[in-house]
Amino acid sequence: MFDIVQKESLNPTVQRMVIHAPLIARKAQPGQFVILRADQAGERIPLTVADTDPQAGTVTLIFQIVGATTEKLARLQLGNALADLVGPLGRPTDTEGLKKAVIIGGGVGCAIAYPVAKKLHAQGCKVDSIVGFRTRDLVILRPEFEAVSTRFFLMSDDGSCGRKGLVTDQLRDLLEAGAQYDRAIVIGPLIMMKFVCALTKQYGLPTVVSMNPIMIDGTGMCGGCRLSVGGETRFACVDGPEFDGHLVDFDQAIARAGAFKAYERKRHEACRLMRKEAGADA
Repeated sequence: MFDIVQKESLNPTVQRMVIHAPLIARKAQPGQFVILRADQAGERIPLTVADTDPQAGTVTLIFQIVGATTEKLARLQLGNALADLVGPLGRPTDTEGLKKAVIIGGGVGCAIAYPVAKKLHAQGCKVDSIVGFRTRDLVILRPEFEAVSTRFFLMSDDGSCGRKGLVTDQLRDLLEAGAQYDRAIVIGPLIMMKFVCALTKQYGLPTVVSMNPIMIDGTGMCGGCRLSVGGETRFACVDGPEFDGHLVDFDQAIARAGAFKAYERKRHEACRLMRKEAGADA
């Protein structure tokens, strides 16, 4: 049984859940993900492992409520259990030999970036973290990032917290000032990763991005998570989810990611209406 042992809201649309899953907790590494079902009739969705506690036998998942499945997941309470939880899947983040890295996270992607920053810090790597959000109310994991970062930079679109601007503004300032990094690791919205990669390419900075395309089985058999990387087809679930950002065809990935947006919105709204009719909001 994959019991929920902790649950909290990090902002109005993002929740953190701690799940009892001892086998996964012992093996999962930063960068890897799990596939879960909220209930027996639910669809399979991938979520990156945000943290683990092997001694307690728990894994931490952070997710944004954007569709019907995450809406169902958000309804579960302490003592409830997930129907299924499979993992760890994918390849762990390669941190070997890194002495100085810049970690760039955008929005809920910071939940994926944090465990990477934490691992690098534990290895003695100097970590500059740049995280960006639309506004103050959406900020997550700030204390956690500050604890594992040599330098921490907070950006917001509206200037309500940190510095007003985009993560690329801060990164450009650092690079123009002569900052040297072994690698940039970028995790967030596709459009953000695209523009960060365009910037780091100008400076010859090796850049890794974490891709989370449409995914179904997590074994490479369905082909739903295919990407074009360096002109070749790759599957995020088994070849990734991390890839050389300078080789990813972001335009193709963005087009494919939007293929089911209208359907997702419709299903999410239907799920919310069902909850209200059942009196769950009372």
